[in-house]
Amino acid sequence: MPSCDFLGFILKGFLQPDPFLNELTSMFERNRENGSVWVTFKRSSMKSKVQTNKMTTSGEAIEYRCLIRATDGKQKISTTVGAKDHQRFQASYATLLKAHMAALKKRERKDKKKAAEGDKKDGGSKKKPKRV
Repeated sequence: MPSCDFLGFILKGFLQPDPFLNELTSMFERNRENGSVWVTFKRSSMKSKVQTNKMTTSGEAIEYRCLIRATDGKQKISTTVGAKDHQRFQASYATLLKAHMAALKKRERKDKKKAAEGDKKDGGSKKKPKRV
């Protein structure tokens, strides 16, 4: 039976960071051949603007969290990460990204020597005649 805290996160629509990373891994796997996965990071206090304004006027410290959302166009998942867990989450996220970046297309690069030789054959750079 899941803990009460875990049920609270499910009801609010957020996953815990570890299940979020597991679901993100499966999202990357489903979209390996075709498709894209968008991941956004945003600073959030997880409170409404009215509550935030009341806290700042009363002098209370606001704890900001990192809101992370991921979507592939069909499914949306999200989680929040506090300042204490941020380093561990970033390390796990970086490992996950490195493992799934193999599907990227290589950029075509022109060889510098070939480009320089092509300019010499053309007689240097082409200049437009001045209008009189």
